[in-house]
Amino acid sequence: MNTTIKSLIHLDKICAINFAPFCPYGSFMAQKAKDSLATMKERTAANFVIFTPNGLMDTQNSETIDYTSQATVSDDELKEMIAYAQELGLAVALKPTANCKNGTWRAHINFFDEDVPCEPKWHNWFDSYAAFQRHYAHIAQEMGCVMHIAGCEMVMSERRADEWRQLISDIRLDFKGPVSYNTDKYQEHNVSWWDCVDIISSSGYYPLLDWNQQLDRIEAVVNRFDKPFFFAETGCMSVSGSEHVPNNWDLSGDVNLKCQADWYETMFEATLARKWVGGWGLWSWTDKLYAPKSADTRGDYEIFNKPCEAVIKRYYEQNTLL
Repeated sequence: MNTTIKSLIHLDKICAINFAPFCPYGSFMAQKAKDSLATMKERTAANFVIFTPNGLMDTQNSETIDYTSQATVSDDELKEMIAYAQELGLAVALKPTANCKNGTWRAHINFFDEDVPCEPKWHNWFDSYAAFQRHYAHIAQEMGCVMHIAGCEMVMSERRADEWRQLISDIRLDFKGPVSYNTDKYQEHNVSWWDCVDIISSSGYYPLLDWNQQLDRIEAVVNRFDKPFFFAETGCMSVSGSEHVPNNWDLSGDVNLKCQADWYETMFEATLARKWVGGWGLWSWTDKLYAPKSADTRGDYEIFNKPCEAVIKRYYEQNTLL
């Protein structure tokens, strides 16, 4: 390949964690948020953190994205947290992400392909989405972030290749570093415009026994576009059965810390066997650490003080270049 993760951001591997995704206004003002970030670095050996500012739409068919409400951290507190992460020695990426207030998953944001009077339109939505992305791209540039990730899992919009190409071009007016986009699991081969980003990324929520098949499929995409690649999200809940459907956030069942740890072990072994996988952005680490002794009662994606934390630290220590 002509470029690598290391040549773009000076790390052998991105050993990242998604920290406090979609946290509301004031979250980063609390000292406990900084303490949590420092604990994250110490206990996982991460060399990279991904912050995910929240943009909100009323529904999946709304044309506007609001990133100034109480549902989103303020610019000042975000900047302060970026600076603190950098003091800790962490590289930082911003991944501004649109969500729907009504709970609809962002992959279903969608409009008619042809404009219809009195109906919401793609071009209005992309105008708002571009303003959202460029606002944070400007912050990323100002604060010396090493990457801007232009959103996450916007599956139904990805067919709008011309608009995405224009969006990536517009982001580059504000941010001079490498630009990525985080597509969803199973969608890597459906994005036709990977040539306009610097780094391909996706959400790696693949079943325990299916990693090699999915990596074969993704490898063909990486080779076709000749781009670096990393998993901007990947993770598994500590719930029985989650190792087979790690993308199912609604899965209910018994808390099972071992299945989560086993999934991480398998994921790291499978992906490390593919030299083109440039790293991982694990999901996730909270800004409000729970009591350590309560970890064994939590059936969620969180990492802190669970057996998977030791697995992550072992692999991250082997692959970080701080």
